[in-house]
Amino acid sequence: MTLRQAVADGLVIAGRNLRRVPRIPELAIFAIIQSIIFVLLFSFVFGGAIPLPGGGSYREFLMPGIFVQTVFFASVTTAIGMTDDVNKGILDRFRSLPMARSAVLSGRALADLVYNSGILLVLMISGLAVGWRVHAGILETLAGVGLLLGVTFAMSWIGVWIGLNVPTVEVANQVGFTFIFPLTFLSNIFVPPETLPSWLQPVAEWNPVSSLTAAVRDLWGNPNPYIAHGFPAEHPILLTVLWTMALLAVFVPLGVRRYRSMSR
Repeated sequence: MTLRQAVADGLVIAGRNLRRVPRIPELAIFAIIQSIIFVLLFSFVFGGAIPLPGGGSYREFLMPGIFVQTVFFASVTTAIGMTDDVNKGILDRFRSLPMARSAVLSGRALADLVYNSGILLVLMISGLAVGWRVHAGILETLAGVGLLLGVTFAMSWIGVWIGLNVPTVEVANQVGFTFIFPLTFLSNIFVPPETLPSWLQPVAEWNPVSSLTAAVRDLWGNPNPYIAHGFPAEHPILLTVLWTMALLAVFVPLGVRRYRSMSR
């Protein structure tokens, strides 16, 4: 099986997964509604209550964090979808076909990347409606979007691995949120990191959620108060790229190995 064939098979599976979206419109509709509710709640509830060191608009500080939170929660959607396919026996059918073993997993990750890109677009439009703005050129803006999509793809592979290792959709949902919630709240998404207890500040500094949020804020010219000088504060873009590469290097092989072991 050549790389070209594996890519072609992955695109076929991605197309199959994306065709399910219009057939189950409630999934996309409620995901969009949930995203808009997050924007409205946090921007209007916290908007005037949390002062930023050095000043600046809290809504402009918040919105990149909301985008990042959505990116990380995308892994839960992937895990649920993967577990659902396993329980319905769809993967058994795929294994009987002359196709690349990795295509089932890469197709899922690619489909969820496209799906979550649409969710991010809705979030950005909602953010513009509540006062968020990008103060950067087109290249910086696209670079920020590229980082978000790169991490989305990496998080999808974590979801693939979780989905192949849990018995039910309910467990996949619980496992995903159990790990993602602490990551998003022990970060710089909602409050400046310097407001955290001193023993939690290093966690927030090196957290991949924080590095992606800081990188996007820097690229888009949004308020981005730091804890202190150091590698995470001075090189958030590089740290985000390193985190993305590390996550892919770990979870792509783990996912493929797990899928192969299930077929024996």
